Amino acid sequence: MKNLDIRTEAKNAGVKLWQIADELGMTDGSFSRKLRKELNPEEKAKIKSIIAKLKGASK
Repeated sequence: MKNLDIRTEAKNAGVKLWQIADELGMTDGSFSRKLRKELNPEEKAKIKSIIAKLKGASK
């Protein structure tokens, strides 16, 4: 599975993929399709920072 690190990190943080998509300004379907191909390191870093932000907001 592609982008397993992103998927695992989001799951462990209790963050849903649709929440990440919302922060990126895209639909959850578009984000899920984006995850079908391995992302470049810059995109992954941006998404990981969104996950950290959303994890902090849920506390």
